Amino acid sequence: MNTSTKEQSGKIMLVGIGPGNIEHMTARARSAIAEADVVIGYTTYIRLVKDLIGDKEVVKKSMTEELDRAIEALERANAGKKVALISSGDAGVYGMAGPTYEVLFQAGWTPQSGIEVEIVPGASALNTCAALVGAPLTHDFCAISLSDLLTPWPAIARRLNAAAVADFVVALYNPKSGRRTRQIVEAQRLFLRHRRPDTPVAIVKSAYRPKQRIEFTTLAQMNECDIGMHSTVLIGNSNTFVRDGLMVTPRGYANKYNVESGDTRNGERAGRSLSSGLLGWMETLHASNETPEQLAARYGLPVEYIVEVLAEPVEMDDKLENVLDENG
Repeated sequence: MNTSTKEQSGKIMLVGIGPGNIEHMTARARSAIAEADVVIGYTTYIRLVKDLIGDKEVVKKSMTEELDRAIEALERANAGKKVALISSGDAGVYGMAGPTYEVLFQAGWTPQSGIEVEIVPGASALNTCAALVGAPLTHDFCAISLSDLLTPWPAIARRLNAAAVADFVVALYNPKSGRRTRQIVEAQRLFLRHRRPDTPVAIVKSAYRPKQRIEFTTLAQMNECDIGMHSTVLIGNSNTFVRDGLMVTPRGYANKYNVESGDTRNGERAGRSLSSGLLGWMETLHASNETPEQLAARYGLPVEYIVEVLAEPVEMDDKLENVLDENG
C-alpha cells in the first residue's frame, strides 16, 4: 500500500474515551469524534459514545479484531477520510495505538506521509478505578494484563512475580473471562508467595458505567469475588490500608515528617533525600562489616550490584554531609 502520495490527506485519530461516561471524556476526544468522517471501534465502545456520533459512518468490529480495525482505519485514511478509531480508557494503554502503528509501519507509512496520526489520550482503567476507591496509586505501581491471548503465560508470570517481590501496587487488567478463568488464580498464588494474605484488594467492575460495582477484599479472598472482563483488580502494597471505605497507599511522608505536626524527623531535612536515600544507603554499605552476599540478602538485590556499588567511592555532597552531621 502506498501512503505517501500528495493526494492522500486523510487522518487517523486514536481516541481514548476513558471509562465510557461522556462526562469523563476529554474535550479533545469529543471534538475528535465530531470532526471524524468515520468512527471505527469495538461494538461496546461504539455504544458508549453513540450520542456523539450522530449520522456519521460507523464501522463496528468484534473484541478480537484489533488488527482489522487498524487496517480499516488505514484504508479509510488512504481514501482521504478523517477516522476516529476509538479505544476505552487510553489508546496507548492496552489500546489501539500499538496495533495501529504496527499496521502503518508494515504498510510503509512514515510521519512525513500524507496520513496524519493523532493520539488523543484518555483516562485508563487504573486511573478511573483508583479514583472510585480512594488513593491506592499514590506510590509506585504497575499494570499487568492477565490476557494470554497474545502474551505467553511464562512472561506474564515472571512479571507478576517481579511486581509482587518489588512491592508494587498492581493493577490487573483483563483478569478473567468466560474462557480464561485460571489466570487470576495463578496471579493470586504468585502474590501470596510474597505478600500478606490480608493485603488490601479492590475490585472495580464497569467503572462509571450503569453496572458499576466495587468490592473491597483481601489477597487471600479476592477470588471469591465477582471478577470478569470488565473488572480491574487493584492489589495494594505492604503499606496500603483500607479505612472508612477508602483504599490508600501512603506516599512515604511519614518516613520524613511527623504527619500530625508537619515537622521533619530527626536526621531528615525538607527538600533533601532521605538519610536512607541513595547516598546515605551507599555510606551504610561501605560502613558495614557484612559480606556482599549478606547485604544482597538483606536488601533483596543482586550480589553483583552490591559488589559494583562497594567498588565505587561514596559521593560525598552537601546533602549527604548534612544528613550525616544531623545523625552525629
